[in-house]
Amino acid sequence: MQRFKSLLAGLAVLLSLTATAQELYVFTEPASNMAARSIGLRLNNSLMRESDGSKINYHLIPEIMVGVSRKTMLHGDIFFSNRTNSFSAEGASIYGKYRFLSNDEVQRHFRMAAFSRISFNNSDIHQEEINLYGHNTGYEAGVVATQLLYKVALSSGLSFVKALNNGNGNKFPYKLNDSKAINYTFSVGKLMLPKEYTDYKQTNLNLMLEFLSQFNTGSGKYYIDAAPAVQFIFNSQGRIDVGYREQLRSTLLRTAPGGLFVRLEYNLFNVY
Repeated sequence: MQRFKSLLAGLAVLLSLTATAQELYVFTEPASNMAARSIGLRLNNSLMRESDGSKINYHLIPEIMVGVSRKTMLHGDIFFSNRTNSFSAEGASIYGKYRFLSNDEVQRHFRMAAFSRISFNNSDIHQEEINLYGHNTGYEAGVVATQLLYKVALSSGLSFVKALNNGNGNKFPYKLNDSKAINYTFSVGKLMLPKEYTDYKQTNLNLMLEFLSQFNTGSGKYYIDAAPAVQFIFNSQGRIDVGYREQLRSTLLRTAPGGLFVRLEYNLFNVY
């Protein structure tokens, strides 16, 4: 009986991998969730070059993810940075996602989810871009839709973001109307290896291309970025992401718009 249960568990993991490996995006979240009753640990690293070329900013963001149920997941992040010439903690955020639509078939599905983020940050506000992932205090709410077609996954997200005053007396320095923006993302991922699944311990190789943009509803300014990435998944639990974000066009003031991103991740299943 125990061997039979182990076989079923392995089969479930294998089926889950074949369905979702190529939609574990690097710079965005898909409509799909992590497994229920699981915990994920991440170490996110960003090396961003200053626009004037004078400095490389390093951002370290430890993250914990919890699969509350098959429809709901939560993330918690802490932001560290050396931008002020001393490496220190600057803030934290909580992210939540609820999948409200699933249309699943064999090796294909369409899913939609609602998500939100609340962030707090103590750093100085130094750019017009609103970034709740390590720069601004504020909140975000939006929806994301993901379509899987065998080994290719397409995903698009739309959200409203609102910046507030940062902590330690760092007030939002721009016009009040410039504190609101619309974020839009489009991502495509393709499973390159393995060609055929035979074991859930097989290493996965995924290639990603993501487009990230923001439109400030007050000033009318915007940016558009492209972010190619490569991803490795080991033994269905470990994960390494390497991506590079490059600004294609922008009218917003951004102090460090592009750079390298590296993520280390490990997942624990059936924890509670």
